[in-house]
Parts: sequence; structure tokens; C-alpha cells
Amino acid sequence: MDDDPVLFKAISDPTRRAILDELVERDSQTLFEICTRLAMKHGSTSSRQAVSQHLAVLEEAGLLHTRREGRYKLHDLDTRPLRSIAERWPARQETDR
Repeated sequence: MDDDPVLFKAISDPTRRAILDELVERDSQTLFEICTRLAMKHGSTSSRQAVSQHLAVLEEAGLLHTRREGRYKLHDLDTRPLRSIAERWPARQETDR
């Protein structure tokens, strides 16, 4: 649970949540692709530098990993850190009333 503040900070921002949504839809995107999808689908006017900083926060929280393929840096989603949230506040079973 020591990482919870970093994780909660990462998912608190609407732009970062939109980035995660885009990576759920299509993994392994470049910075250019993410910026384009944010602009086209979410109306984002964030600069490439701002999106890059958002990606760094998400990577620090463990929600994405980067890898190089040739001259491209690809971003891959990793939802494992979100399990700590589900484990902290598990869903209750509804009982018939």
C-alpha cells in the first residue's frame, strides 16, 4: 500500500485517465499516436511535452511500461497496480432483501 499515493495521483488526472482509456483500446502506441488520439477523440490541446509528462507519471505508478522497437518508443498498459485498489475496497456481495 506504500505505492497508493503515487497510484492515486496517477489516476486522479482526466488526461491521464484518457491516456489509459486509449491504451486499453489499442496497446503499444507511440507518443505521436497517443497525442493524435487524445486530440481527435477527447479534444485535448495538450502539447507533446505535456503528454510525455503524463506518461512519465503513469509509468512511475507502474500503469504503463515503455519499450523500444527501432527508433520508436512504444507504451504498453499494465493494469496490475489497480488490483491494490480492488483489494483495498473489495466489492460486496448483494444479498436479497
